[in-house]
Amino acid sequence: MSLEFLIASGMDTLTALPIMQVSAPEVTGGETAAISGHDDFSFTALILAAGPVVKMVMLVLVIMSVWSWMVTFDKWFGMSAARKKAHQFEEAFWSGQPLDEMDDRVGDKPSDALARVYSAGSREWREARRLRTLTDTVASSLLQRARSQMNVAVNRETSRMEKGLSTLAIISSSAPFIGLFGTVWGIMTAFRDIGMAGETNLAVVAPGMAEALFATALGLLAAIPAMMFYNKFSGEVNKFADHMDTFAEEFTVRISRRLAERLDE
Repeated sequence: MSLEFLIASGMDTLTALPIMQVSAPEVTGGETAAISGHDDFSFTALILAAGPVVKMVMLVLVIMSVWSWMVTFDKWFGMSAARKKAHQFEEAFWSGQPLDEMDDRVGDKPSDALARVYSAGSREWREARRLRTLTDTVASSLLQRARSQMNVAVNRETSRMEKGLSTLAIISSSAPFIGLFGTVWGIMTAFRDIGMAGETNLAVVAPGMAEALFATALGLLAAIPAMMFYNKFSGEVNKFADHMDTFAEEFTVRISRRLAERLDE
C-alpha cells in the first residue's frame, strides 16, 4: 500500500467526520441590561439602582449631613445672639452705672453668658456690702472668691457654647470613611457584574462604578461642611471665652477699687 493512498484515505476520513464547534456562552440583551443596571445616571437613578448595602451607607450619610447642618444653624444663630447680648451688656457696664443698678439690670437669672459671669462675681461684692467692718484680709478673700467664681462661670459658659461641636467633629472625621466603605462595596459588586456578563464594555462597567463613587461623593458632601464649620465655631468659641475672661479681669479690678474705697472710709 503506497504512502499516497494512506494520506488520501486519512484526509477522506477527516472530511467525513462531523466538525464540532465550541463557542462562548452568549449574553442576551436582556441579561446584559439586567447586569449593567440602567442607562440613567442621574442622582435619583443611582440611588435606586444601588445595592442594599450601598443604599444603607447613603442613608447614613444623608442623615449625618442633615444633622451637621442642623447643628451648624443652631450654633450660627446661638453665637450671633451671644455676641450681640454681650455687646449690649458691656455698653451698660461701662456706661458708668453703679454696681447696684447693674445688679438690678441683670436680675437673679441672667439670660446671656456675659451677664452670668458678672452675676457670679457680683455675689461676692454684695456679700462685701453687707459687712459692717471690712479688713484687708477679708477684702482680699472676697476678691479672690469673686475671681474664682467668675472663672468657674467662664468655664461653664465655654462648655455650653462648645455643645454640638463634637458632633461636627465626629461627622467630619467619619463620613469620608463611611463613604469609602460604600465605594469599596460598590466596586466589588461592579466586578461581580462584569464577571457575570463576561464582557467589560462601558455599558457593564459604568453603572456599578458610578454607584460606588456616588457613595464617596456623599461622604465628602457631609464631611467638608462639617469640618469647615467646626473650625469656624471652635475659633469663635475660643475668642468669646477670651472675651469673657478679659471681662472677668476687668470686673475684678472694679470690685477691687470699690473694696479699697470701703477700706479708706
